[in-house]
Amino acid sequence: MPNVVSITSPDDPRVAAYREVRERDLAGRQGLFVAEGEVVLRVLLSRSSRFRPVSLLLSESRIAPLSGLLADVPDTVPVLVAPPAVMERIAGFPIHRGILAMGSRGPDPTPADVLATLEGPALALGLVGLANHDNVGGAFRNAAAFGVDAVLLDRATCDPLYRKAIRVSVGASLTVPFARASTDAALVDAMEAAGFTVFALAPGGRTSLPELAWPERSAILLGAEGPGLPAGILDRVCSLRIPMTAGFDSLNVATAAGIALHAAFSGATPARARGD
Repeated sequence: MPNVVSITSPDDPRVAAYREVRERDLAGRQGLFVAEGEVVLRVLLSRSSRFRPVSLLLSESRIAPLSGLLADVPDTVPVLVAPPAVMERIAGFPIHRGILAMGSRGPDPTPADVLATLEGPALALGLVGLANHDNVGGAFRNAAAFGVDAVLLDRATCDPLYRKAIRVSVGASLTVPFARASTDAALVDAMEAAGFTVFALAPGGRTSLPELAWPERSAILLGAEGPGLPAGILDRVCSLRIPMTAGFDSLNVATAAGIALHAAFSGATPARARGD
């Protein structure tokens, strides 16, 4: 049975972690993150999640529809239940889905830690300078769809566990392993040290994406829309371009990630393409 706790006041100390959600998205939560919505909650509570829930905060109207899911919530994880008006005052804005959860980040792995777990054929994704949470969430969603084994981020890339990034990723940032490197060069160093052939996606890439024969251990790097990847990275690794209509070379970075990852996934060894 879930440990259901009735909340009648926004000042209840048991909901302190949920107060003013938007402001604390920016300030940080000292080792915690917020998950929002039913789809993301189901991922967080699933076996595929790399993170564990600390508590749930639900609107009263969500208890019955989620009864089957809540039956499996450990009694060590309190299910805080509040009327919609109280929940809105706690969060600081209307929570139309009526579902929030707090998760524990745990210790941050290093790139070497994450890549050391990958043996044989593997596909990695590197994100450099992506400051838009929608793009990071979209990239993680594509990563999950096309069999990416690990995502590495530089320090300038925003947090995949930011509430909106998790939501846009439909929970994929809770399941795909990721780690942060100190610099873009360190990110590439880690990939190459783990035996990956690194490719940089750029409008002026020297190799057309459909022409590439994918190595068994491949990594794709993406930069922010506009500035793209740093010149030092483009000079260091093989650059790829996505063929487009003449006179137009711009794609949303999450869209570009999906196209490139699909190409790598489709050109993978049979075992990796099947998800074995």
